[in-house]
Amino acid sequence: MEGVMMRNGSKYAIAVRKPDQTIEVKVQNAASIKDKYPILKIPIVRGVVSFVESLSGGAKALTFSAQFYVEDEEKTKFEQFLEDKFQEKAEWIQNVFTMLLAFILAIGIFMILPYLLTGFLENILHNHTLVLILEGILRIAIFLGYVLLISGLEDIQRVFMYHGAEHKTINCLEHGEDLTPENVKKYSRLHKRCGTSFLFIVMFISIFFFFFIQTDSVLLKIVYRLLLIPVIAGVSYEFLHFAGTSDSKILSVLSKPGLMLQKLTTREPDLDMIEVAIKSVESVMDWKSYVEAIRNGEIEDG
Repeated sequence: MEGVMMRNGSKYAIAVRKPDQTIEVKVQNAASIKDKYPILKIPIVRGVVSFVESLSGGAKALTFSAQFYVEDEEKTKFEQFLEDKFQEKAEWIQNVFTMLLAFILAIGIFMILPYLLTGFLENILHNHTLVLILEGILRIAIFLGYVLLISGLEDIQRVFMYHGAEHKTINCLEHGEDLTPENVKKYSRLHKRCGTSFLFIVMFISIFFFFFIQTDSVLLKIVYRLLLIPVIAGVSYEFLHFAGTSDSKILSVLSKPGLMLQKLTTREPDLDMIEVAIKSVESVMDWKSYVEAIRNGEIEDG
């Protein structure tokens, strides 16, 4: 809410534009569990770990930003129970519960529901591949419908504007320009390594993985889909990571749908929003040295 989170290595910052128009910044060290257990850095596995850590970091960022905008309200019975039972850990537990609930709903709506809505077609069409393709198309359609639905909300529109500010700032930085609101403003609000592209890739790759589920049991089909989700997430991460650092024309073409989707999940930000994004970046790295390294040819731009 009214903010941008940036991460650089084990350091992340959340910059939020408060109601009084000042910018509040929270900087923390958040070492990845991959640093403690190197085995978690192997391909595909590292994608699953990064996905979980991103969800956790996002939940913390939302909690931090919300405190400046959510008016004092009477606590619900559930919130009061957590506070009485766990005291200082109550907020953390509530965040974990909220994140798990959101994850379960997302899996149910975008993974299980499309299968349930198209599963009966297999007995009609007698074509497993065609049914899976139809399931994938329906999954993507539900996701697009969801994004279009929420994009009409005023608060979400502002979130999308800050999302655009985040991308523009990174694009400006990676092209070796000083981070000023005016410089950042002229760059694209789309970025190859965006989480929106990740979600689209997950839905597309799932069609391939679900093809290998060969069973007549509806329950087992659902269970196998759930078990394959971490693998799909890991493979999608590897694709996004490689596509974001490669100049391959094939990968550029394959990345196009995700970039097109970002036109729905980003909006053109104003200069005040870009200022927040810049503040977040400069809180986790010395961007001036980074830009100088690009200009000196020590780092490739883009």
